[in-house]
Amino acid sequence: MYDTIAWFDRHDPANEPVLGGKNTSLGIMTMAGLPVPNGFALTAQAYRRAFHDEGLDVELTALMSALDVTDTDALRRVAERARGLVVDAGLPAWLDEQLEEAYAVLSQRCAQDDVPVAVRSSATCEDQPDASFAGEHDTYLWVRSSDRVKQQVLHCWASLYTERAIAYRRQMNYPEDGAAMSVGVQQMVNARAAGVAFTLNPLDGDRSQVAIDAAWGLGEGVVSGSVTPDNYLVDKVVGEISRRTVSDKATEFVLDRDHVTERPVDEERRRVPCLSDEEIKAVAALARRAEKHYGCPQDTEWAIDPSLPEGENVVLLQSRPETVWSRRTRSRDAASKDTYASIVHTLLHPAGSHSR
Repeated sequence: MYDTIAWFDRHDPANEPVLGGKNTSLGIMTMAGLPVPNGFALTAQAYRRAFHDEGLDVELTALMSALDVTDTDALRRVAERARGLVVDAGLPAWLDEQLEEAYAVLSQRCAQDDVPVAVRSSATCEDQPDASFAGEHDTYLWVRSSDRVKQQVLHCWASLYTERAIAYRRQMNYPEDGAAMSVGVQQMVNARAAGVAFTLNPLDGDRSQVAIDAAWGLGEGVVSGSVTPDNYLVDKVVGEISRRTVSDKATEFVLDRDHVTERPVDEERRRVPCLSDEEIKAVAALARRAEKHYGCPQDTEWAIDPSLPEGENVVLLQSRPETVWSRRTRSRDAASKDTYASIVHTLLHPAGSHSR
């Protein structure tokens, strides 16, 4: 029996089938001693039990089974209807209580009343080896109070039923009854700067370099592509910065009256580096720690937490296996094996030979 609430700092590998890729990664990194903000996951077990209790599983299966996703009007109507069913059903009482208690405990751990959190979708179908669900499911930032956390959990669940998500699952032949949603609730970092780091150069696959994209404020601008970030390359061997490109960072995502908003960057910061050299090296070192732990190139998200002392202020928000160059490597390896097999076959069975 899987847990309903899974704390990142008490990660149990037995829960991984109901955590989705994002929450599994957060639990693994926390247990590995990497600097990950506090949080917990509402598992897909909770999703499935809640849907069963409310009869939503039967209604949604009926909706999906009759849907022709090539009919765009029907897809829009069914997706809207499905999301409405999920949100309107609310949380069952047993889950409402557990979620409220978990959020209260998290606030106590962070020594802050109604601690601001990120509420992030982590679908179990994201774990398929050929899946690419980037941007398909919802994330909500700077959520405060247990009531708002509960509301955004429902919206994360409902994001399994956007038009794009439904169509993508159908295209990839994923069964609807196999789709379920875990939701991560994690202490929010009011970042001074944030971004992504790859433990290889994404332009050429060079594994001797760490590539960093960074911008002012929260990392949403970098991840979404709405901000042109600074770019740095750090040599893994000597740990020195081998290339830097400082961009005109016109906007930043920041907290404004308990809401995340995009605003213009003031003129004196637009064209100056958002990271010091020490911070650049610290980000690269942290990304390398994630790579060493997982044993393969990583695509990481990080932030500079201004509430932490200098030298300890780089935190890791997410880490996932790098896919673009890793897939190319696997393709080349497969091609090499095919070529080798062909050569061996030719040597053993030269042209014109036949069995006797």
